Amino acid sequence: MGPARDGRCALQIEVTTRHASVTNDIKAYAAKKAERLEKYYDRIQSIRVLLDSVGLGFSCEIIVSVEHMHDLVGRTEGPDVRAAIDQTVDILERQLIEHKDRTRNRKGRGPNPHQPTRA
Repeated sequence: MGPARDGRCALQIEVTTRHASVTNDIKAYAAKKAERLEKYYDRIQSIRVLLDSVGLGFSCEIIVSVEHMHDLVGRTEGPDVRAAIDQTVDILERQLIEHKDRTRNRKGRGPNPHQPTRA
């Protein structure tokens, strides 16, 4: 994909299925939901969505590749594929928010509240 307006490459989203066949509507739904993750952290390089048939239901696994960090992974199972996608996206939203908070608050945290202050 070509560069975006701000010079970064556009987000790559890959939706694949294993042991199941899903419609193009479901694939488009998964890609649309996965694209929402970019608003929580702007250094996402790629997102892979894996949809699988498990027993009588579906599983959804989303792998988010983040710049200068290990991949973030979310996985859920459920009877409905759309519900599994929604739950997995919610899991990754929380992971991305926590990661963003950890990286932003690394420097300049202030004094440690668990240690006595020097007078």
